[in-house]
Amino acid sequence: MPKPSLAELRPVVHPGGLKDRRSGEHWAGRLYMREISLRCTRVLLNTRLTPNQYTGLMILAGIAAGAALVIPGLAGAILGALLIQLYLLLDCVDGELARWRKVTSTTGVYLDRVGHYLSEAALLVGFGIRAADVLHRDGAATQWQWAFLGTLAALGAILIKAETDLVDVARARSGMAAAEDAAATPRSSGMALARKAAAALKFHRLVGGVEASLVILAAGIADFVHGDLLFTRVAVVLLAAVAVLQTVLHLVSILASSRLR
Repeated sequence: MPKPSLAELRPVVHPGGLKDRRSGEHWAGRLYMREISLRCTRVLLNTRLTPNQYTGLMILAGIAAGAALVIPGLAGAILGALLIQLYLLLDCVDGELARWRKVTSTTGVYLDRVGHYLSEAALLVGFGIRAADVLHRDGAATQWQWAFLGTLAALGAILIKAETDLVDVARARSGMAAAEDAAATPRSSGMALARKAAAALKFHRLVGGVEASLVILAAGIADFVHGDLLFTRVAVVLLAAVAVLQTVLHLVSILASSRLR
């Protein structure tokens, strides 16, 4: 079967508004990954794998990124960051293939959400294990408090996503339609100001998969230069603190907004 040109493919797999979704499209997708994925999707159009199977590969790439962080030294940090980029690419490709083949499904949406939960949690847990120095890179005994902090960051990342997803669960069980982005507007001017400040700082994004992988890579480079795990451990503390704080702030933001009204 002849493959469509990029001009023919783009309007189908990148429908109007796809890159403009405030809560649905990652900045990396808008910046570069959608252009890469468009070309990969064109190559993969006639493969036998289903979109859901590509979602499965996305999940494996995300979990592998967390596992790669156990590899000591700069190599583990680089491999983890590269696998997260592969995870992001597959996250774009699965939906693009589904739209082109007209096989979008509730199952695909569900698997995609599960993949995000598992992959981002695995990355942060892997980072904590890396900081714990299970392979004794520092020559000292394993320090499991760092693994605990990584797991705490992972739990926070999961809870933040769950808080968002549970809005639609609550609305559906109350017979309401899914919330639109506009419904997220806080009802008080003080909360609106706080929300704008948080959005401007964007600190909450640090526990996302792409952002966390970049923090981990930067810490790995700094450790390579410094000769120990100091920067990795500082980064684990930072990500755990951000995850806990954002879990609370995100919950308060939802409760104070019109999403549940």
